[in-house]
Amino acid sequence: MPERLSARQFLDLVTDPGTFTEIPHPERESGADGPLGWQGYDVSRARAAERTGERESVVVGTARVEGTAAVLIAFEFGFLGGSLGERTGDRLAAAYVHARAHRLPVVPLIATGGSRMQEGMLALSQLQRVARQSALTREARLPQIAVLRDPTTGGGWATLGAGADVILALPGAQVGFAGSRVRPPDADPAAYTAEAQLAAGAADAVVPAAELRTCLGLWLRLLTGPAPEPADPPAALGGAGLPRTGWEAVQRARDPRRPRAGAYLDAYFTRRAALVGDRCGGADPDGMLCGFGERDGRTVAFAAQTGTATRPAGFRTAARLIRLADRLGIPVLTLVDTPGAANDAAAERQGAGAAIAELFGAVAAARTPVTTLVIGEGGSGGALALAAPGNTWATPDSYFSVIAPEPATAILKRPPAAAEATADQLRIRPQDLVELGVLRGIVPAAP
Repeated sequence: MPERLSARQFLDLVTDPGTFTEIPHPERESGADGPLGWQGYDVSRARAAERTGERESVVVGTARVEGTAAVLIAFEFGFLGGSLGERTGDRLAAAYVHARAHRLPVVPLIATGGSRMQEGMLALSQLQRVARQSALTREARLPQIAVLRDPTTGGGWATLGAGADVILALPGAQVGFAGSRVRPPDADPAAYTAEAQLAAGAADAVVPAAELRTCLGLWLRLLTGPAPEPADPPAALGGAGLPRTGWEAVQRARDPRRPRAGAYLDAYFTRRAALVGDRCGGADPDGMLCGFGERDGRTVAFAAQTGTATRPAGFRTAARLIRLADRLGIPVLTLVDTPGAANDAAAERQGAGAAIAELFGAVAAARTPVTTLVIGEGGSGGALALAAPGNTWATPDSYFSVIAPEPATAILKRPPAAAEATADQLRIRPQDLVELGVLRGIVPAAP
């Protein structure tokens, strides 16, 4: 179990020294023992205040994190389990209003057991209030980065946490909609951890406390930079000569020695941070690399296939990335490299068709510029879904095809030996695709 710090101790952990300033908020008056007249509620609040030094379960203010200004919302779990009540809602609303007024990102540092029982439905309704403020902040094109502490459960997870653009979590933190006291008796506790949420695509990273300020500072810098120009396609890292035949193009793209997405991203960015998971219960970290990176002092979002068959979760994660970048006005670089979409039974059950359609739609609707480079195999719709119409480039050691030559041969009822000839007929070489108008050009090799 991770060490449970107070709200102010956690603020000291993640903010630059001496930069935190509390945001003014209204002081709500209520009758004896709260809005429900819950016997003993005033006594409980007084004890919580004496124990923690706080008057409510959240502390809100502005601070800098690695030099970037933000609004921070720090939960005090020692105050009635970090529960949300009407006064909590007042403070949360004030934080979001301040963020929009001053064009600042919002960073909830969450540690809560959920809504406050002693205030009944008035407490639960604060979740709608928080959701509204979060939605308005999203419409204002300001990023929200949540940090999940121990525990993050109930409505706090289902609004401030899971509703954020980027979700970081402390190792071993309890994270789940159901808290430990209301789960089924046979529930597996491992399913309610930060690590399990990462594996299920519901969080982007599990970050040790000692590294949190650096990690959070990087994310804030990446998501709040000035709106830059379209991303330039990377230089080719593999062979420079063009293939003589379609089959040679296929063989070169499939060469295990050919540089893959990781090498291109390393060469293109000075530093980057990964966005993981589709927020629908899935992740494809081995097949689709997504995130934001810094290049020449500006931010570029990226979604890159790794040479494997892309899973539905990979397509949905890429769509999530493109929608976020579009909302924040950040250009996107996509790297195409897949033999095609995964087509096994599991992929079909996970909604492969709908996931690919979602990505096609995200690229088509994007107002921010999208640049694509085909760095290896470009297999059918699973590759095309990631490609920018009118702004797709290719390396000399790549191909792009309506379908790979072997299945095309089978569909045409030709013998397997005809795959080489079929590759030529498909006109899948980079130079063919430039001539056909499918590609803008072929990128030169890196100097």
